[in-house]
This record gives sequence, structure tokens and C-alpha cells, in this order.
Amino acid sequence: MAATAELFEEPFVADEYIERLAWRTPGGGSRGGVESFDPKRLLEQFVNHIDELKLMDERIQRKVEKLEQQCQKEAKEFAKKVQELQKSNQVAFQHFQELDEHISYVATKVCHLGDQLEGVNTPRQRAVEAQKLMTYFNEFLDGELRSDVFNNPEKIKEAADIIQKLHLIAQELPFDRFAEVKSKIASKYHDLEHQLIQEFTSAQRRGEISRMREVAAVLLHFKGYSHCVDVYINQCQEGAYLKYDIFENSAVLCQRVNREVGDIFSNPEIVLAKLIQNIFEVKIQSCVKEQLDECRKSDAEQYLKSLYDLYTRTTGLSSKLMEFNLGTDKQTFLSKLIKSIFISYLENYIDVETAYLRSRSSVILQRYYDSKNHQKRPIGGGGIQDLKERIRQRTNLPLGPSIDTHGETFLSQEVVVNLLQETKHAFERCHKLSDPSDLPKNAFRIFSILVDYLCIEHIDYALEIGLVAIPSPDSKNANLYFFDVVHQANTIFHLFDKQFNDHLMPLISSSPKLTECLQKKKEIIEQMEVKLDTGIDRTINCMVGQMKQILAAEQKKTDFKPEDENNVLIQYTTACVKVCLYVRKQVEKIRNSMDGKNVDTVLMELGVRFHRLIYEHLQQFSYSSMGGMLAICDVAEYRRCAKDFKIPLVLQLFDTLHSLCNLLVVAPDNLKQVCSGEQLANLDKNILHSFVQLRADYRPARLARHFS
Repeated sequence: MAATAELFEEPFVADEYIERLAWRTPGGGSRGGVESFDPKRLLEQFVNHIDELKLMDERIQRKVEKLEQQCQKEAKEFAKKVQELQKSNQVAFQHFQELDEHISYVATKVCHLGDQLEGVNTPRQRAVEAQKLMTYFNEFLDGELRSDVFNNPEKIKEAADIIQKLHLIAQELPFDRFAEVKSKIASKYHDLEHQLIQEFTSAQRRGEISRMREVAAVLLHFKGYSHCVDVYINQCQEGAYLKYDIFENSAVLCQRVNREVGDIFSNPEIVLAKLIQNIFEVKIQSCVKEQLDECRKSDAEQYLKSLYDLYTRTTGLSSKLMEFNLGTDKQTFLSKLIKSIFISYLENYIDVETAYLRSRSSVILQRYYDSKNHQKRPIGGGGIQDLKERIRQRTNLPLGPSIDTHGETFLSQEVVVNLLQETKHAFERCHKLSDPSDLPKNAFRIFSILVDYLCIEHIDYALEIGLVAIPSPDSKNANLYFFDVVHQANTIFHLFDKQFNDHLMPLISSSPKLTECLQKKKEIIEQMEVKLDTGIDRTINCMVGQMKQILAAEQKKTDFKPEDENNVLIQYTTACVKVCLYVRKQVEKIRNSMDGKNVDTVLMELGVRFHRLIYEHLQQFSYSSMGGMLAICDVAEYRRCAKDFKIPLVLQLFDTLHSLCNLLVVAPDNLKQVCSGEQLANLDKNILHSFVQLRADYRPARLARHFS
């Protein structure tokens, strides 16, 4: 294999190169097997190839040296060329500096010459212009306007410029000598001014923006320029209010004018501001006055809705106009326009709002009570009635007959939703229509009305009626509805609390009124909680009273001391069945009427009193051996009923009571062992002894010795 430079191109791997060389050498590879391998021939081939590589290396080295010499030669030539270019560039730069200095010198001379020419030409032009004005003045003095500029309608622009200057000059002249000529100049001045305004009006009707711009530029120096602006504003509004919505029409009009006013007038922001002022003070103000004045005294609801709607739409229009250039302080400008329109309505807004809210809330409540054929009665009116209620709350004593409400709670979510909806609208109007400094105070007034009518006149009244309607504990077949009152009162107060957070808090959050509102809300909550707690406590007492009546009516002494103990069916008694059925219904009612931790608190209180009732009830009987088994069955059923409470303490109490009942049936010899058991070891000995005393064999078996 001949050695060439191409064999060493990247990527080059020496091992592969040797393998290829050995494979190409006859007898040097694995072809033909081991017998055909010839190491001498392979060595000879390697030696020859090494010689070839050396020769090739020498050739390449000579070529590299030649290229290096050539590169050094070219580098020297290039460096020399660069030096020559630098020298020529330096010469060119010097020439450029000289040329620049010469140009500056010439320019200075030219400017100086221009100033000299201008100094000569300006007085000359002024003299020419003064001569022309004197010529025109002489024509007015003679009473005959001969110049073409005054008689050619196409030269009205030049005539306007001349007459404007003559008018200024005439004002400086003494009246006694030049009264007539001054009058003629003034007459021509007003005549041209009128013609220009007419021309502007015609151009606007034709939609010729360029002509309008020319005429407006001429009129700019006339006294009637403002009249030109007025004409433009009036004509802009022609046909702009064909639709019913004046606010949308005004926004579209201002957007259209904003696009073209800059092409017509040199001070577009002033013209646009004047248009907006005209819209507010004429169009919008008349619209507001028309809509509000007709219902201001006759329909407070419609008046407030219209005031809120008009004010909101006016401020919305103002927000749209903020994107236009109206001068320096457009925010103050627009605010003053809005205030000028609504100030007479906003001054006494909150008085109208609160008066309407009180009236409306009163109507909503009265309509509800009328639908129930209920005449509201005075509750807690002081004197004897107040004293009776305090005694009833503290002692649960029946002081006079209770009211039968026939299951009516006198709470209505529909009424509450209506009251909250009215208040929500009032808060929204208050937020929009109140001055920022008066907003917290006004919001507090609305909140106070809500508290008066929702919390006091409705919820608190229903709680009072509910308290009075709770039967006394010894009433027979008493219907208990107070938990329905509790359930509805909780639901309603959640809605009240939501409105407090959603609609009132944003209005008062950064003012001292926040503390006052929170305090008022806290007082209302505490006042209601006291009445709810009182009602729940008295209702539980009534429940226990009903259970006591069931036990008294259904439980017989022979239940636990049967005459024929051999013919007794071991099961719970009828009294137990009826009591458990009653208790389960009440537990379900409590769970449906309350939420959160309140359920557990009330059920714990009912469970403890239920346990105390059963405990005291069992203490009234004497038990035979078979009667004790029946008592255990009853208590086991009571315990199953107690599991529905899902209160560990109540279940523990009944577990202990069940263990105590075991003392009624245990063999006398095992009595001491049972008393020291896990359930009874921590109980007072007197309690254990009191239960053992209920056994019929207490004296015959001398069981007292176990407690001596």
C-alpha cells in the first residue's frame, strides 16, 4: 500500500491503519489460515512502508517551509502597503480640516451678509407695508373702497388681514378727528368677520376640512373667533342625538370631533373642552333635571334608581373623555362639570336614601306579618313584663301562660333576602353617590337601619316570640318549635354576616367607623346568643319534662318487681321504648337545626340531663332479681339511644349507669368484687351503696355489711 497524504486525513486511527496495511500484505493477515502467515514478509513490508513514510515526511516538510517563506514575504508587503495607506489618509485628513475651516469662514461671512441684508430689507418691507396700509386707510378716509382686495370675494383672506391691522391702528387714533373713518373701518371689520363665519359655516356643512382650517386661521386674530368656535360646536351636535341614549351619543360625538378638531383649529384642546362643557351643561343637565325632578317628591325608589343610573353613566362618560387632550388638568375640569350637574341632588342624597330604606323595610316586614295574620305585640316593654322575662330567663319558672304559635317561627328567608337586597342596593348607591369624606358615615347609617329592621325587628322579635312560646316543663304533649327558630335565625345571620363582609367592609375598612360597626355587630350577636342560649336551655328542660311525663305515665312499679318472676319476658319496658323514640326525634331535630360545635354542645347538655333523669328515675324503684335484669335491658336500650348523640361523655355516663345496674342482679358474694371493677372503682361508695339499697334482698341478705 503506497503512502499518501490522503491516508492521514482526520479522523486518523493508527491501529486501524496498521490493520489495513497488514491485511493488504500477502501472508501478513489471517487470510488462508495460520499456515499462510509469513512474518518475514510482513516485517519486510513494514520496513519498506516506514521508508516511504519518511520520504513523504521530508517532502511535506519542504513544502511547509516553502509556504512559510511565501507567507512571511506577503506579510511584509502587506505591512508596507498599510503604512503607505496610513500616510495618504493622514494627508487627506489634513486637507479635510483645511476645507472645513474654509467652509466655516465662508458661512460666517454669508450669515453676516444675510443679517446686513435683513437689517436693510426689514425696514424697507415695513415701510412698503405701512405705505399700503396708508393707501387703504385713505380709501376709508375718502369713503370709496377702490382696491380690488375689498371688492373681490376671492380675496377675502387678504382683505381680512388688512382690515384687522387697520382696526388696530384705528383704535389708536383720536376719536374727535377720525370718528367717521373709525366707524367705517369697524363696519368693514364686522362685515368681514361675519362673512368669514358664514364661510366657515358653509364649509363645515360641506365637510371641507381644509377650507375650515383656512378660515379658522384668519379668524384667530378677530374678536369673533370664539363665535366661530361656538358655530362649530353647535353644528357638530346637529343630528348627533338621534338615538335615545344621550351618553352613548355624546361619547361618539366627542370621538368624532377629537379626530378632526386638530386639523381645523390651532388650539384643538380648548375647542374640544368647550364642546364637552356645552354637552354637560346643556344636554346632560337638561336630561338629568327632566328625569329626576318629576319623581323627586312622588317616587323615592325611582328617584334613587334614576339618580344612581344617571350619575354612573355620567361618570362613565367622563372616564371615556379622559383619553382626550383637554388641557392641563382634565380630571379637575370633568369633576367640576359633574359636580355642577348633581350637586343639588347629592347634598341631601343620604337623607332620601335612609328615609326610603326605613319605609321600604317597614313595608316588607308589615306585609309578611299581615300574610301570617299576625299583629306584632310589644315585647320587653319594661315594668312587670320585663321583670317577668328576666325571672323566666334566670329560673325557667313558668310565669303566666305561653303563646301557642302553631309551629310558626315568624322568620322568613324571603323577607330577609328582600331586606338584604334593598340594603345591598343602598350600599351600592352610597358608594357611588357619597362624597369620599362622608362615605363611612353614610354607610354606617345604612348599616344601622339594616340592624334595626333585620336583626331587631325581625330576628330578635322572632326570638322573643319563640321564647314566650316555649311551654313549661310540666306541660303535656308540648310542641317544641324553638329549634326551628334557631335553625332559621342561624341561616339568616349567616346571610347578614356575608353582606357585612362583602358590601359594608369595603366602604368603612380604612375609617374609624369600622370599629363602631364591628362593636354594633358584636353587641347584636351577643344579644341574640343570650336569647338563643336561654331558649335552648328552656327547650331542653321542656324535653326532659316530656320524658319525665312519659316515664311517669308508662313506668309501673311492677315492671321491676314482677309478681310472677318465672313468667317474665326479658326485654326493655314500654316506658323505655317511648322515651328512646322521643329522644331520637329530638336528637335528629337538633342536628338539623344547628351546625358546627353548637350541635355537640347542645347534645352534650341534653345527654347529661337525659342521663340525670334516667338515673333519678331508676332510684325510685325496688328491684327483684328478674326486675334488675329488666332494668339492665332498659339501660342498655338507653345506652344505644345515647350512641346517637355521638358525644363521648354522654356514652361514658350511660356505660357507668349500665355498670351500676349490674349491682341489682349480681350475687351477694360477688358484690364487693363487682364494686371494685374498672367501671365502678372510681365512683363514690355512697353512689354504689344507694344502688345496692334498691335491691329487694338488701335487708334479708344483709348487703349493708359490704359498705360498712
